[in-house]
Amino acid sequence: MFALVDCNNFYASCERVFNPNLRGRPIAILSNNDGCVISRSDEAKALGLPMGAPIFKWEGFCKANHIEVFSSNYPLYGDMSSRVMSILKQFTPDVDVYSIDEAFLEFKGFDNYDFNNYGKQIRGCILQWTGIPTCVGIAPTKALSKVANKIARKNIKKTGGICVIDTEEKRIKALQWIKIEDVWGIGWGLSKRLKAKGCKTAYDFVELPDDWVRNTFSITEWKLKKDLEGIPTLKLDDVKAKRAIATTRSFDYTYNDINYIKERISTFATSCAEKLRKQGSSCHMVYVMLSSDRHKKDVQQHRASKIVSLPYPTDSSLIIGQCAIEAVVSIYKPGIYYKRAGVIVMGLVPTDNHQLQLFYNENPKHKPLMRTIDRLNKKYADYKIKLGNQDLKRTWKMRQERLSPRYTTNINDIIKVK
Repeated sequence: MFALVDCNNFYASCERVFNPNLRGRPIAILSNNDGCVISRSDEAKALGLPMGAPIFKWEGFCKANHIEVFSSNYPLYGDMSSRVMSILKQFTPDVDVYSIDEAFLEFKGFDNYDFNNYGKQIRGCILQWTGIPTCVGIAPTKALSKVANKIARKNIKKTGGICVIDTEEKRIKALQWIKIEDVWGIGWGLSKRLKAKGCKTAYDFVELPDDWVRNTFSITEWKLKKDLEGIPTLKLDDVKAKRAIATTRSFDYTYNDINYIKERISTFATSCAEKLRKQGSSCHMVYVMLSSDRHKKDVQQHRASKIVSLPYPTDSSLIIGQCAIEAVVSIYKPGIYYKRAGVIVMGLVPTDNHQLQLFYNENPKHKPLMRTIDRLNKKYADYKIKLGNQDLKRTWKMRQERLSPRYTTNINDIIKVK
């Protein structure tokens, strides 16, 4: 059996854990630089606030309807997510973290378990230990557990946040209930093609001939069909090393100051290098991109990128940062106001297993230096050790005018009990 555990309105729920006055009140969470709405509580949804709404257009609506609006507090959300996932690993060792607020669980050797009761235990434990409400869908396959979770979430008062599909009758009833466009793995384009074939529900989809699905679409859609039929085809994903690592950000405002842009690029490059070391990889190429604000049609636009090839693979923040800065200086145009930049490291190879060069090699002092920096930053957090050309006060510069405290990741923001 598989389970999908999904946190309800996760970002809004994290805010409510540490501010109980927000319970029952409409909440909206904004994207980077306080741009658009990326998360809403059920109360905000009921009022008609749409996902992706630009806040500058909906500010009046939010005030009129007393919607509490917050900047994204990623340190808080990430820490709360880590706590939830740690709790899930106590119920089964086979956990596949699917996103920041949901995870698949596989139950091997749980043959005689009462899964309805086990789902209640999972949900109750997470709520008691973190304050985060969840819904749990349990079924014989991953795709069906996703369907079960939707049923549990849609009818939370009736289901108690738990739905178990453990009989053929329940499977058919669930597939007849869910619309084809709401099925996990079926996007807008595919649902349009299936509707043209007469598929309105998931049940209509599984009734299609196997050969037709395989020949018309691909092996992926065929596996999804078998999963919905109750035949386990989609397995838990293995953790694989990434083939490219990127750090891209929009600036809080537009800038034409090359020194500011160099500092941002250095920070992005350092972030990529840290991720490389974390997964035990080194890179052969550094890709740097820089672009102006494409939404401002009345100003001069410029978008450029450059790839720097390295003579040897490296995971050193010093080398990657230096290459990235040289690249951005070469593509920068004076007078242009830039809004977005990014660094991508590519051509990844294992750090402990790659082709050595005869004449070009990395400075041997870099390895122990990077290990020491990573160890100190992990111990003291908040990136205490930085390169000299980085901003020593802030790592990510975003417009966050409605930011709540980082209750669990900053000692100065811990709640004081009076």
